[in-house]
Amino acid sequence: MKKSNNFFDKVYQVARLIPYGRVTSYGAIATYLGAARSARMVGWAMNNSSNQELEVPAHRVVNKKGLLTGKHHFNGTNLMQQLLESEGIVVVENQIQDLEKIFWNPIEELTQTIIDKNNQS
Repeated sequence: MKKSNNFFDKVYQVARLIPYGRVTSYGAIATYLGAARSARMVGWAMNNSSNQELEVPAHRVVNKKGLLTGKHHFNGTNLMQQLLESEGIVVVENQIQDLEKIFWNPIEELTQTIIDKNNQS
């Protein structure tokens, strides 16, 4: 990841790493960035993500229960849900189904990626 001192930039860098068909939470990103109590700031970053030059898959970031709490920040009535469903994610009444199966935890996933890269060296 490119180094940045701007918290929002760091949030966007992590969000861009969320794989297709997976989701994470505001809190998981905040914890990964060493700011466990800053889930709300991650939410603010997601709300502003449409202003970024590089696309940020903000639709893949939900609350810790899998609720689409940020859906009202997307253009169109159900755009966030439609984007998730287009990736094969099932959403019922604004809540992701099988969250445990598709949840992407940056602490686990990115640490493993770093370990894998180091083992290849």
